[in-house]
Amino acid sequence: MNFLYSIAIRFYAVAIKVAALFNEKAKLFVTGRKNWEQNLKSKIDPKAKYIWVHCASLGEFEQGRPLIEAVKEQFPAYKIALTFFSPSGYEIRKNYPLADVVAYLPLDTKRNARTFISIVNPEKVFFVKYEYWNNYISELHNRKIPLYLVSAIFRKEQLFFSKTPWGKWFRKMLFKVEHLFVQTKVSGALLESVGIKNYTVSGDTRFDRVAAIAAAAKDIPPVEKFKGGSLLVVAGSTWKPDEELLAAFINQSSGVKFIIAPHEVSAANVSRIKQSVTKRVIEYSKVQESEIANFDVIIIDSIGLLSSLYRYGNIAYIGGGFGVGIHNILEAATFGLPVIFGPNYQKFREAVELAAEGGAFPIASESDFFTKLNNLLTDKILLAESASVSQNYVAKNVGSTQLIIKKVFNNGVSVN
Repeated sequence: MNFLYSIAIRFYAVAIKVAALFNEKAKLFVTGRKNWEQNLKSKIDPKAKYIWVHCASLGEFEQGRPLIEAVKEQFPAYKIALTFFSPSGYEIRKNYPLADVVAYLPLDTKRNARTFISIVNPEKVFFVKYEYWNNYISELHNRKIPLYLVSAIFRKEQLFFSKTPWGKWFRKMLFKVEHLFVQTKVSGALLESVGIKNYTVSGDTRFDRVAAIAAAAKDIPPVEKFKGGSLLVVAGSTWKPDEELLAAFINQSSGVKFIIAPHEVSAANVSRIKQSVTKRVIEYSKVQESEIANFDVIIIDSIGLLSSLYRYGNIAYIGGGFGVGIHNILEAATFGLPVIFGPNYQKFREAVELAAEGGAFPIASESDFFTKLNNLLTDKILLAESASVSQNYVAKNVGSTQLIIKKVFNNGVSVN
């Protein structure tokens, strides 16, 4: 199986190089790893003690971020080496100030794993959520460097729980992990079903992250003026199918204001959304040029504002549910917003749980969307109750980060 895995990794390396000729993201993936060994050596202080945190992409970084911040605050003697697999994570967070080193993770060959770990020489390693790279995991295990999985979540369909030869091979990786911090009791039960007992149901560190975001949310005076005394729907991380639903509702609505923060903020996409709306609409970059209170819709044409925008909303629509899956609903829920999203949400524990508790409202069609949004807009009691459910859901789930810190760092005894 090791031989077949090595072939698969090398095949992937060739395929991504071919894709880089036509695809910008693939090109970043390849160019970002050129001369990685030399670049890494130039960044690493061989006399320092490192904690290595690895994230697949941006979403996993948001889960790992509370852990990095806690380590930096409580154990300042450690430096942080942060790696990403995907360009969408690395390119946005390559200048993250709390990481002493930020790099792409080299592809998972035996040589790369040995070389990378030799250069960084970490004392402890955290992989966030679902990164399982056999050669890195095996090399860490052989060197007796403890590896911890953080905010991990497992499903019975995963290969780890298969009775096939591949399932047995993948399962061996889990036995090489020092401790698994899982999000749910179901994940813990699945681990126990294959003989793994070194786990803790610690929840999801993202709750700690969104709680911190809410506490530090910045004022946006133009948005406050825009909202006035109206109800405000904030639509975050939307894609074309989401935007078509929103435009249809907006065009027949009255007395309600909307902010649309699309996933893609290119001028062409913002223009397309603007043209689909018949109400008074303006881009956020132009709000200072006009009397903002006279508009019905703001389209956010920049990044970095969304998490603070939710504080002004009454209801949130979260995009992605008519595609591969919904985006982050917790950033809205922490401000006490009931959330609406499309049908592809079942793999997201927080969405399933919040929907069951009455703080989230999945939709499957335009008529479904119209009905549920109108219900929230017109029924003050329903809106207040669902808002309270959302805010309480986040509040009762915070604390994962400190649980992990206490378990890993000997009950929080400081290292200086």
